[in-house]
Amino acid sequence: MTLTKADIITEVVSENGYSRHQATNTVETLLEFIKKTLESGEDVLVSGFGKFCVKQKSERRGRNPATGGDMMLKARKVVTFTCSGILRDKINGVD
Repeated sequence: MTLTKADIITEVVSENGYSRHQATNTVETLLEFIKKTLESGEDVLVSGFGKFCVKQKSERRGRNPATGGDMMLKARKVVTFTCSGILRDKINGVD
């Protein structure tokens, strides 16, 4: 099962007693702030959760999956996520 934005909003409503409107605004504001920070090229560190980083990928040779032919993939920026040690331990059931 995938966690969706709607699931997060529902959880914020039930955990904090916010109205659905307040929870939606809170989640949307947080996500917009994270997006703007990443757009500017800065990293986002959430203690105990992980770090979102913007990395530059250089131009490289790739394959067109439809035709199997070679093609050049343009240089681009990508967002990577590295989880914190605390989160990694929880995922792996380490106490």
